[in-house]
Amino acid sequence: MHQSNIISLAARYSLPAVSSLEGFAAAGGPMNYGTSIIDANGQLGVYTAQVLKGTNPADLPVAEPTKFQLVVNKKTANKLGLELPTSIILRADNVIE
Repeated sequence: MHQSNIISLAARYSLPAVSSLEGFAAAGGPMNYGTSIIDANGQLGVYTAQVLKGTNPADLPVAEPTKFQLVVNKKTANKLGLELPTSIILRADNVIE
């Protein structure tokens, strides 16, 4: 992925960057919001088990994500001069100080 390039370019030009990819904020991005990879992989395991037991894949319902994660990197946001609203901080699943 080009995650590190995106993060460094956003920092260089003082641009807020948000990604749906888990780990973006932990890698130095200001924020990420998206589905939980762990939750999606768990659902994948359920589907795989059903197919291996003989269920026709066409008969399985389309699963929608049920868990979303908001991760905020306050340290990066402060470096970019971003003042994050308290409501965002309070809703975040994880805040990196």
